[in-house]
Amino acid sequence: MQKKGILIILVGPTAVGKTDLSIALAQKLGCPIISADSRQVYREMRIGTAVPSEEQLLSVQHYFVQNKSIHERFTAGMFELEVVNLLNELFEVHPIVLMVGGAGLYIDAVLKGIDNIPVPSEEVRQSLMDKLQAEGIESLSALLKELDPDFYGQVDLKNPKRILRALEVCITAGIPYSKLRNNFSNERSFESVLVGLTMEREILYSRINQRVDLMVNEGLIEEAKALYPQRHNNALNTVGYKELFDHFDGKITQDEAVELIKRNSRRYAKRQLTWFSKYDMPWFSPLQEEAITEYLHTKTARIPVK
Repeated sequence: MQKKGILIILVGPTAVGKTDLSIALAQKLGCPIISADSRQVYREMRIGTAVPSEEQLLSVQHYFVQNKSIHERFTAGMFELEVVNLLNELFEVHPIVLMVGGAGLYIDAVLKGIDNIPVPSEEVRQSLMDKLQAEGIESLSALLKELDPDFYGQVDLKNPKRILRALEVCITAGIPYSKLRNNFSNERSFESVLVGLTMEREILYSRINQRVDLMVNEGLIEEAKALYPQRHNNALNTVGYKELFDHFDGKITQDEAVELIKRNSRRYAKRQLTWFSKYDMPWFSPLQEEAITEYLHTKTARIPVK
């Protein structure tokens, strides 16, 4: 199959500098940006998801940034279908499209597809929900560790939705969820080139802490307070909001909530790096724009060096 275009995928942990670099690359390449962030897609969650600034959004055409509502159901599978359809349209005009983000499951969906995963029965789903209600998320985590230790090592163990989904598939298919996800690939009509961004762990953690402080100064607490009535919405089961909801519930102080946001963001970054380590790609500092451009040029002559 002749490829319609090239999808450059820029990945990396939270706060590493993906947004600034992606803007610079997109302007150099004259291409649009598709966001692969499972939370920036929601329009109600601007501050806590570090959405690009208005100036940045106006400088380059962006897709999947604040174009959904938290009241809409949106999954990695839906993201896959919408992105693949969008790419077919974009490649009619642009030989190159840039996708940027840190949501590994969403990126995997675009790269390989996830539509091979079986649909669990209502009985399986309900039994797991009953177990969650009766025994807590720790019991589900223990079961996942037994049935799929590989995915257990990657998933956010505080995210019941992800754990439930993996267990549903493990039980329904009779094989590990990670095996289904890793061994299946839809043929794509485009070529993919992956690039990873990283930096020294101490510097990254410092950037994360500074970003959280900046979010608070920009109005994160007020944003979370406005969303508090919808706190049981799954989209809001996210670092930066769930900690503040605990504060509003009187469980912790505001200062404790902010410190937990920093800690949980650091832990999330670590999980992202673990997830992306499975990709066959080079790693760069976000300051190495020229080196990244040169690398991309070696992958295809359609990418200019300057």
